[in-house]
Amino acid sequence: MAIEKPEYKVVEEFAEFEIREYASYLVAEVEIENDFEEASSEAFGILFDYISGNNIKQKKISMTAPVNQTSAEKKGEKIAMTAPVSQQQSDTGSGRYYVSFVVPGKYTPATVPEPVNSRVNIRQVPGQIMAAIKYSGNWSRKRYNKHKKLLLRELNKKNIEVTGNPVFARYNPPFWPAFMRRNEILIPVNYSP
Repeated sequence: MAIEKPEYKVVEEFAEFEIREYASYLVAEVEIENDFEEASSEAFGILFDYISGNNIKQKKISMTAPVNQTSAEKKGEKIAMTAPVSQQQSDTGSGRYYVSFVVPGKYTPATVPEPVNSRVNIRQVPGQIMAAIKYSGNWSRKRYNKHKKLLLRELNKKNIEVTGNPVFARYNPPFWPAFMRRNEILIPVNYSP
């Protein structure tokens, strides 16, 4: 798929995961209170409406990847709007998530179309270091938890400090065959090679 994604460089590769350095980017995000597996579906419609022209400029915005989902409990850790679609549960398990699309790189905070829907928030995500584990398959909580635990275990083995909440990143549309999907779990870390 020729879809724009956030820019990053691989800092180091390990057997089970890699460390990436992400550049800063803009996201359009929405806060959703719903079940883990339903939150992205609810949010996707709101965000897709925004990029389809429901903004002050009535301008269509290109779809990007991934779609990210992260816990809404820590306000400073929202995830940018890109592909994949990412998801993260709150620390309290309350069912509140931020779901976001990465805004195409041609936009700046001054030029990105302002949302009409007040639930959509445009935010600058600062550059950061993330640990990433890739996997294919469906978007179930069970598969997410399995890979999140694996990544956290590997980070612990390597004494890599986790500095934020996991992000569930989904790069493909829902109609994409599950066995061909690119899914990732991204976790902010403190890392220097």
